Amino acid sequence: MSDTMPTPASNDAAETTQNTTETTTPTPASAPTPSTPVAPAPLTEAEATEAAKWGRVDDEGNVWLLDSQGKDVRIVGQYTAGGTATDALALYARRFLDLQSQVALLEMRINTISPEESRKSHKHLAAQLEEPAAIGDIAALRTRVDATLPLIEERATVVAEQRAEAKAKALEEREAIVAQAEKISGQDPAKTHWKNSRAQLTELLEQWKHAQRHGARIDRPTEEALWKRFSSARTQFDRHRRQYFSERDKATKATVSAKEDLIRRATELQNSTDWGATSAAYRQLMSEWKAAGRAGRKEDDKLWDRFRAAQQVFFDARNAHNTQVDEEFGENLAKKLELLKEAEKLVPVKDIEAAKAAIREIGEQWDQIGRVPRADVGRTEGRLRDIEQAIRDAESEQWRKSDPAVAERSNGMAAQLEALIAELEAQLAEAKAAGNEKKVKEYTSALEARKQWLAAVQAD
Repeated sequence: MSDTMPTPASNDAAETTQNTTETTTPTPASAPTPSTPVAPAPLTEAEATEAAKWGRVDDEGNVWLLDSQGKDVRIVGQYTAGGTATDALALYARRFLDLQSQVALLEMRINTISPEESRKSHKHLAAQLEEPAAIGDIAALRTRVDATLPLIEERATVVAEQRAEAKAKALEEREAIVAQAEKISGQDPAKTHWKNSRAQLTELLEQWKHAQRHGARIDRPTEEALWKRFSSARTQFDRHRRQYFSERDKATKATVSAKEDLIRRATELQNSTDWGATSAAYRQLMSEWKAAGRAGRKEDDKLWDRFRAAQQVFFDARNAHNTQVDEEFGENLAKKLELLKEAEKLVPVKDIEAAKAAIREIGEQWDQIGRVPRADVGRTEGRLRDIEQAIRDAESEQWRKSDPAVAERSNGMAAQLEALIAELEAQLAEAKAAGNEKKVKEYTSALEARKQWLAAVQAD
């Protein structure tokens, strides 16, 4: 990214040069000189009448400007072409009309052109009207020109406010661009989406250029300070980006190296027939593989394929071995399933001693049969354990009920409850006889509760 600030183009329409379509009137000489002009376009009847009020031609061909009282003011020129006095007046009246058109143009354009351009036009017209080579109401034109000056300054005030507002907005926009660039450059490199962030910075640069070319100007020191911040943000982003990818390349190389070592170790184990220990070793290798991180999708996929291929040799051999073993242990499974049928007849337990003797005999036969296929170990061994546990539970329940201490506690509690029940029944009878509904309800509820307790104690 270039750190050179774009050169701003002129973007203030208010500072363009004066409109070149304005007509420049001739500046009168310090002394009238004879001329032989081309005959001007004829005036209308109204214009000719107006010109006759403000000028005359003497016998020597001098054209005089008259004041509003018809008195001579000064000679504005000579006319010696042999034409008529009307032709002479027409020439200088036409020049007055040109000046009048320029004044009218200024009045019309005050609110559409820049104050600077209006001031230039005002100054130019004021100079032309000092002693113009024209006949007409010069004093009125001067008054009209003077009247434009307050309007120009009023317009200048409005434009200044607009420019200040535009400048403030432009400054705000530039500040926003810089702030966004600084936010992007200040992201955590580990969480940065580099492609998107780079595109965002490029777009911000284009926004800066557009604002510089087409927006309101801000003062040079402020613009340079903002550009310095913007440039620094872009530089920082590039530095972080280079550093991030450099570190990532190093990490990738380290990951590839670690996984190459894991592949080597997996290959060394693939012909082992120590099924249990080697399976545990491969689980450890898998844990190390996950902890090693990623090395880029394509590279990682290739490494993983090699790692799995190295393991698969061992696991295929182990599966083949287990299949062979399962086939050998198939007859054992059938025998144990028959024993389970015999064992299942012992529950629910009716004769504890007989059940204990039977399960011991079944257990001895179970052990003599030997191993079953791995897939059937859980369902066979688990079912036998459940039956053994059911016999033990029945024995424990029988002992609990026959325990003298338990029986003594139950008999004592039952006697107490029976006495309390008898007392409550007597109190209930008295309450009914007295018609005390409140007591009847209270004794009935208490009596019911004691009877339930007694039933529970007697059940134990």
